[in-house]
Amino acid sequence: MPFSLRADSGSPWTGAEIALLRLQWIGSLEKLPTDPTNRYADDPQAAWLGHRLFFDRRFSINGRISCATCHQPDNNFTDGVIKGRAIGEARRNTPAISGIAYSPWFFWDGRTDSLWSQALEPLESPVEQGGNRTFYARLIYSDPVYKKSYELTFGALPDLSDRIRFPDGATPAGNIAQKKKWDLMSAKDRREVNRIFSNIGKAIAAYERKLLPGTSRFDRYVEALLNNRIEETDATMTHKEVAGLKLFIGKAMCVTCHQGPLFTNNSFHNIGITDPATLKPGYLPAIIYLFTDRPEPDYGRYRGIRRALKSEFNCLGEYSDAQEGDCVELIYAGRHHRATLGAFKVPSLRNVAQTGPYMHAGVFASLEEVLKHYNTAPPASVGRSELAPLNLSEQELEQLEAFLRTLDSPVNAETRWFKRPSS
Repeated sequence: MPFSLRADSGSPWTGAEIALLRLQWIGSLEKLPTDPTNRYADDPQAAWLGHRLFFDRRFSINGRISCATCHQPDNNFTDGVIKGRAIGEARRNTPAISGIAYSPWFFWDGRTDSLWSQALEPLESPVEQGGNRTFYARLIYSDPVYKKSYELTFGALPDLSDRIRFPDGATPAGNIAQKKKWDLMSAKDRREVNRIFSNIGKAIAAYERKLLPGTSRFDRYVEALLNNRIEETDATMTHKEVAGLKLFIGKAMCVTCHQGPLFTNNSFHNIGITDPATLKPGYLPAIIYLFTDRPEPDYGRYRGIRRALKSEFNCLGEYSDAQEGDCVELIYAGRHHRATLGAFKVPSLRNVAQTGPYMHAGVFASLEEVLKHYNTAPPASVGRSELAPLNLSEQELEQLEAFLRTLDSPVNAETRWFKRPSS
């Protein structure tokens, strides 16, 4: 879309600024790329199955929790609480998932490298859905609708009726008894269960890929600007909001990390956020916390990348559909170092006004609190903060907040994907 800035156009923007705004505009968002780790990522039948799995409370050990318990469609696929609550309380805040399929890393610490492997972890987490691999495999096997859908998508299921070969409550990720049951299974049977388990994740991922960001007032403003419809820009964003946008891409340097049409560079940074529930001594060996009654600090990406490298469900693993050449992100990220201490993933800012509380620990209830944190840049308790004080005035902070509220938009997906399936 060509643009020429006329001297008499009345635009408050320079040509360089407009080029930057174009990069942030949703019209610059590329088509969702294929996922080489998941050959079913864009399979309609897989999405059909994943949609049902996402909302099905039977996919929890107590029959009351589903993916949608925390990722609530009516709340922009978040839950509005400080830390996720399911069977128990999670350690971190629930992130939004609209547009998440564009990311190369998942969770606040990036401990998984595909959308489908991310979907697996809550299923076995004792504070989230609390189940185990043989439990989920048998659920698919015993439900006629799920069994038919699964086999249409992924191929024939093994015979799971033998509870000696496939014992209840077996998983390598559980307690001692569950691990013992898993270890007593044959290697072949463990692979069969892992294959079903990974395919459950791949189906959920196929559904989540349907949830994309929509067009916001900011996007309509930029589109009008790119087409020299200056009067329309005046009607789309207020002077206060435009001033906040200028700060966002300029003096406040927000665009350094919140860049691109999803307003995130998908990388990890330490911005000095401390979970008040944890001890605050800086870096100490983990063994020290065995002798205290306080949880150890959240080391973020420092631990997350190590978990990603060890995961049997990573890009290089047996259950990935990728070739080794597709796994550059994982291989490169393996060169970790202490600079990742206390670093967390940069979240998208789309719908940010509707997705609080904020930060990985949910420590800020409002955008005003978030902006004050950036403005003062307190030191980190774990690792070293990358922030420097912005020293913005109260008026400038209000302008920034006003701009951030222009990023609200409906999720761009068919209405049926927001609802629990009827059958």
